[in-house]
Amino acid sequence: MRALFPGSFDPVTQGHQDVLRRAALLFDEVVVCVMSNPNKSGRFPVAERLELLRAAATDLSNVTVDSHTGGLLVDYCRDRGIDVVIRGVRGGADLDYELPMARMNHELAGVETFFIAADPSLAHISSTLVTTMNQQGRVPER
Repeated sequence: MRALFPGSFDPVTQGHQDVLRRAALLFDEVVVCVMSNPNKSGRFPVAERLELLRAAATDLSNVTVDSHTGGLLVDYCRDRGIDVVIRGVRGGADLDYELPMARMNHELAGVETFFIAADPSLAHISSTLVTTMNQQGRVPER
């Protein structure tokens, strides 16, 4: 079964890498995709995020890296024969945010969402936190 792990990955964190590695053990193929909105500017260029994801997946033979600009996530899945979307959740707030989207993806295109709970040792990490720490000259991880 093919699965999609979408996100902005702005920047890629150890939490993202953990979810990706665990998803790669569960699915035949995982496409990790930098989703970008042309109306928003990211902190890191898409090309750099793709490079970081490729580096994170070098030892995962069933993982491919891609990017997508604009359009619906379910259209990306439908065009590529992907039936499952992977989402990492750190806690209740993430689940509250993700659950309505999961329901809509299922309603629109029959795409299921597979939630992977964050490793407790990484649950406090977010792309925003990593960027803030980098700006302050403290690099917790990347």
